Amino acid sequence: MQTPAKASVRYKTAVPLEPAAVDESDIDFTIIELLFFAYRDFTSDPDMILTHYDFGRAHHRVLHFVNRMPGLTVAELLDVLKITKQSLARVLKQLIDTGHIMQVQGERDRRQRELHPTAKGRALALALAAPQSRRISEALRTLEPTDRTVVERFLKAMVNPELREQIDKLPTTGPNRPMGGS
Repeated sequence: MQTPAKASVRYKTAVPLEPAAVDESDIDFTIIELLFFAYRDFTSDPDMILTHYDFGRAHHRVLHFVNRMPGLTVAELLDVLKITKQSLARVLKQLIDTGHIMQVQGERDRRQRELHPTAKGRALALALAAPQSRRISEALRTLEPTDRTVVERFLKAMVNPELREQIDKLPTTGPNRPMGGS
């Protein structure tokens, strides 16, 4: 067994980045930091709800998309979330075991597993979305009504171009304006 002194020798000491290595004038720190803070607060309300279930953000994402697109296959969900099969398997098992999601054999292809929210799962998905929707509505109220389209275009443009078609596949719904295909 190594002593603590010997173990620490195995790791190299971090070297500060040379100031000339990165031109900071091209970095939009303002938007980056606004996105960090917005994401922190956007996820804070659902995070508090999720703690009552011993769930995390991965559970939230799975539940959200299964609720929005019932019948989504495991392969399609993997493509949307961009996570490994192993990560999804753990989260999905918990959501199935707790009665939030049910998995059924595909009607078109019996090898596929289609995912559907249960009533319990749908209720939780909506409970998680409600405070996020309120936060979005409050923020949009500070803008002109036509600015919503600009916000949607900006957020869609932040998605990798080859993945933007996933947004267009979402169901059209919502109190303000349909999403998808914008």
